[in-house]
Amino acid sequence: MTKKDIVRTISEEVGLTQQQTKEIVQKTFDAIVDCLVRDQRIELRNFGVFEVKPRAARKARNPRTGQQVDVPSKHVVTFKPGKFMEARVRELDQCAAQKAAEATAGDDNRPEPNVHPDAAPNASAGRPTGRWDDLSDPQ
Repeated sequence: MTKKDIVRTISEEVGLTQQQTKEIVQKTFDAIVDCLVRDQRIELRNFGVFEVKPRAARKARNPRTGQQVDVPSKHVVTFKPGKFMEARVRELDQCAAQKAAEATAGDDNRPEPNVHPDAAPNASAGRPTGRWDDLSDPQ
């Protein structure tokens, strides 16, 4: 989702023009950044806490050359989600687990996968290779 998508969604729900909503959203983001720079912490109840924390200098390695590189200390923004956000995100895990349970309950009726003709025999140690005939969702 982009800022434009957020603006569109809010403008439809609130009944403001997209231009008005865009200004409000941008001013909100600007206020968050200004607060982080000034106070180094902003707490938004039911959402989370943004905080500026120092990161110590360290030694790193350039992955291309393998050469050791000094990385200077710097400030980084961290985010810790609030209880409400964590609960909503946790619902994703519960929904995924429920769908997985429903899918495995219906696996007895699924056809055996087609084995690719070029596959080496016993290449998968007893596991089927290839593609399923029907990958459609049973719902």
